[in-house]
Amino acid sequence: MADEINEISDDNDDGLVVRDSSGTVLADGDSVTLIKDLKVKGTSVTLKRGTMVKGIRLTADPAEIECRVEKVKGLVLRTEFVRKA
Repeated sequence: MADEINEISDDNDDGLVVRDSSGTVLADGDSVTLIKDLKVKGTSVTLKRGTMVKGIRLTADPAEIECRVEKVKGLVLRTEFVRKA
């Protein structure tokens, strides 16, 4: 298991391993599903549980991902609220 994590770490640019709420490793371009209703700050939009988010981008922080949802562009989500689809 440790060898597998090291191999995945070597593939990322910064050597960071980003995991979703269930511990699955995430990569650029993956699709994720929200596991909780989330209110988006600064807007009146609420993203519902089960919403599919396609084409995520990893950030320098392993606890955050960037994505675009149909109503909100440039959204940053915490990985604790998503699960790999």
